Amino acid sequence: MSHDKKMTHSRRGHLKSLILQIAQTWLEQEKKDIEAAKEAYMSEHCPTPDAAGDQAALMELCKKIHAAIDKVDEDRYDVEKKVNKAQEEIEDLKIKVVDLIGVKKPALKKVRMSADSMLQALLGSKHKVTMDLRSNLKQVKKEVKEESQEAVGDWRKNIEDKADRKKMFEN
Repeated sequence: MSHDKKMTHSRRGHLKSLILQIAQTWLEQEKKDIEAAKEAYMSEHCPTPDAAGDQAALMELCKKIHAAIDKVDEDRYDVEKKVNKAQEEIEDLKIKVVDLIGVKKPALKKVRMSADSMLQALLGSKHKVTMDLRSNLKQVKKEVKEESQEAVGDWRKNIEDKADRKKMFEN
């Protein structure tokens, strides 16, 4: 027998605030740990310089510090170049993967749409174009031609006239 009781709003809010408080303390602890790690690293790798002594000893100390700075800058430059090269290779590989797989085209859905609504979807509502082509056609009134019976006449006579005309050009 299971009870499907929902959590009350106040209970949910209380639990959410507890979770946020715990997360806040974790974040603060993480910041403290990072700061402590920095301090430990600095004290191990960068001992406080001995500033006691005459001018010559201080000049020698400055030269050592400048040499160390130059070395660190060179290392940083080399690492930066390696990272940039690796990023370019990653981009090239991503492009190759897309080329190999190919871009999948989504299956098209059948949509019943009139030509007018299709044009409106393509051009936007600003342009008013109608596909009712019949309305664009010019109205032509049919004229009843009254041909005289004489013009229709005897077809044999028409053929003889044309034969006479042909003879005219042959001469």
